[in-house]
Amino acid sequence: MKFLKGVWIGFWSGLILGLLFKWIQSVTGVNVYLLLLNVDFIPVIGDIDWSEMTEFLFHTAVSVVIGVVYVYLAKRRPYTFGQLTVLSLILCSPTYFLYFILSSMAVTEQVPGLTDWEAITYWVFGNLAYSLLLPILYKIFERKNAVPQ
Repeated sequence: MKFLKGVWIGFWSGLILGLLFKWIQSVTGVNVYLLLLNVDFIPVIGDIDWSEMTEFLFHTAVSVVIGVVYVYLAKRRPYTFGQLTVLSLILCSPTYFLYFILSSMAVTEQVPGLTDWEAITYWVFGNLAYSLLLPILYKIFERKNAVPQ
């Protein structure tokens, strides 16, 4: 049950993050969605011209792994909502810095640059939203699966 809960939490939070970045990119023209989906720097995989949907599935798979790890950690003992939020912020803290790694490793020049402060701001905002979604979705799924007394 923990695994399935993690899969669902990871799926929904990843979907929302992806749609948020796609919306931000469409409104501002800043390519944060492109950066999120970009895999051109990964050996073998990067040589293939993947469809947007396939690249989105790659992103979702990573998010599912994060969701499963989050639920595993959250189920270790009873946490308050605040503690679950801190746990999520700590677990997701590398994603804020991932911007610099993804931007510097990208082969395409269409991704935002290392010093594009507007893109960095959107990236951090989106990943912060993702971090806050994990405990919210966790609590929602906990309530949904609660056995009535």
